Amino acid sequence: MPKDSDKPGCGKDNNTEDRTEISDDSLMERTSPPRFVSVEELMKTAKGVTNMALAHEIVVNQGFQVKPVEPLEGSLEKRIKDVMHKAFWDCLEGQLREEPPSYHHAIKLLAEIKETLLSFLLTGPGHTRLRALIQEVLDLELIQQQAENSALDIRKVVEFVVGMMGSLCAPSRDGDIRALKDITDLVPLLREIFLVLDKMKIDMANFAVSSIRPHLLQQSVEYERNKFQEFLDKQPNALDLTEKWLQDVVRSLQESGADGSGMAASNPLPLLPVNVHNHAFLCLLKWDHASEPFPETVLMDQVRFQEMKRDVDRLALVATVLLVVYNTSGEAIAGLPGLMDTLKNTIHTLLTDLHQPSFRAADALATIAERLCVDLGEVLAQHGFTPFSSDRQRVLKGQISAVAHSDNAVRKVIDSRIQTYLLGVLESSVHKSAPSLPGGLAPISKELEELAVKFGRLVNLNKLVFSPFYQQIFQKILKDDVTA
Repeated sequence: MPKDSDKPGCGKDNNTEDRTEISDDSLMERTSPPRFVSVEELMKTAKGVTNMALAHEIVVNQGFQVKPVEPLEGSLEKRIKDVMHKAFWDCLEGQLREEPPSYHHAIKLLAEIKETLLSFLLTGPGHTRLRALIQEVLDLELIQQQAENSALDIRKVVEFVVGMMGSLCAPSRDGDIRALKDITDLVPLLREIFLVLDKMKIDMANFAVSSIRPHLLQQSVEYERNKFQEFLDKQPNALDLTEKWLQDVVRSLQESGADGSGMAASNPLPLLPVNVHNHAFLCLLKWDHASEPFPETVLMDQVRFQEMKRDVDRLALVATVLLVVYNTSGEAIAGLPGLMDTLKNTIHTLLTDLHQPSFRAADALATIAERLCVDLGEVLAQHGFTPFSSDRQRVLKGQISAVAHSDNAVRKVIDSRIQTYLLGVLESSVHKSAPSLPGGLAPISKELEELAVKFGRLVNLNKLVFSPFYQQIFQKILKDDVTA
């Protein structure tokens, strides 16, 4: 059968290419080789980067799973595949109808089935016994002799295969095995056997992934570091973007104070690597992915940082609108049970398309303002408070609509406090004390803490892997500053 940018170092650089895809090619296309290398060397390097990216994905993404790849419906590849498969099965059916039957294709299928079943076996006494049984029943030489002498009971062999699949499959495939037992025609049965075996291969691959994850976690730091070093040996200028990223952060910290407070100091504190690194990673949550090339050392996680940036943007808007509502409404709604969650859910729902090209902040916030005024009016009436006057509603709507502007004072305060909290999370990995939640962020505390955990884990893993490279870059930056 055929096999199938207002934070330190966050400035834009519009002279560089956009690269949002994470792939081996994206790493290798960013810089031209400074010296001639052979095609074999480049292919070997690309394979190493592929392995590194796969290992990294398995470690970082707890939900990582192998999935079958199917050609697109209606595509040329799909049509060719369907035609070839139909031709194969039609030929098999024709052979089995001959008198006497020809088992040439069927034996080839049994050989492939045998190979697949054996690949599912693990070590241990139980599987050693199954291996011997498979070798005995699917003895291809014996089957060939039986076929030549018209003594082959192909149905008995296929029934054994189905039974063995039932012994080796995951519980989720029990229904598929029962369905196989209901098929009486031999050719459709063989065809379905291969479909179920393909599913079992995916199951086995995912079982292997879950099994090796704990071991990869222990070895991933050294493994990724070594693989990246191999890549760097072939591409010595492959850290240019990382160096620029850190250099920009150093420059911004020097301009605003070495602690990143934004307050210029006549005698600034010394720049510490940990300070630079923390601000640099915080900068990634403000990154303009559409126009700024991503640093090489974080390229494999660009999509994750992009998703976290979106989460931060959404949480900042939610917290800003809620702060405006509670400041404008006063004590009338303070402490009303369930009101905060109701308002938050409404805002979240209406901001679902926040990062879609069709999203219009002004229109969305105007809709949010209208909806919240209705919700607040109903809640006030239920609890015996005086309903919102038209003037108060107009003021609230105006303040909520003003949040659409990036320079809105309340929005800037909330955004700054979120950044401060996330910076504190990174610093807490050193000081071992969790940062306190700044004022105004209580409504989004749960979501923000979950985001902070993901952010902190990703940053800490990256620091562990690339710390020697960061240290070399940092020393170079300081040396250049001294000689400048």
